[in-house]
Amino acid sequence: MISAIVLAAGKSRRMGRPKMLMRWGETTVLNHIVQTLRKAGIEDVIAATNSEIAPRLENCDVRVVLNDEGGMLQSAQIGLRALKPSARAALICLGDQPQMEESSARSVCEAYQKNQAKLVAPSYRLRRGHPWLVDKSLWAEILAMQNGTLRDFLNAHANEVEYVELDAPSVLQDLDTPNDYLKYKPSS
Repeated sequence: MISAIVLAAGKSRRMGRPKMLMRWGETTVLNHIVQTLRKAGIEDVIAATNSEIAPRLENCDVRVVLNDEGGMLQSAQIGLRALKPSARAALICLGDQPQMEESSARSVCEAYQKNQAKLVAPSYRLRRGHPWLVDKSLWAEILAMQNGTLRDFLNAHANEVEYVELDAPSVLQDLDTPNDYLKYKPSS
């Protein structure tokens, strides 16, 4: 079973308001991400978020774990600890990437299921993107990290990553600023 962890605990300083709760089509950024993951066939979805956002997720079909520190590494660690024992791999997703395509998430999961690589990441024009997948055999290493970033972890395992080349620039795009939001949001 593949579970997903949505890293959604950031403070949204550059955006100026909580990105996860911003409108995205008929819903919010975070709920759209969860819906996309569900359509990709992932049943167990965890959102690692903060105390400001968590109470406002009652209509979002997601398990919530709290990370008031806000770091991506800490969110991944909290999310990994909360996964069900039956999970064999975790799809690590950015909470500010609502333009993630169902086909991208599905392609990463299918590559894992086919080849059992310990790490699988989408690539667009030779650039690694999100969401990426990590096998359970590497979780202890992430959980033991006290310093560094998830990028450091991936770079340390660069020769073990199986890349899925996609014609989807969305694997590289996220929402950091109001201009990003206006550029990528679906037209109403």
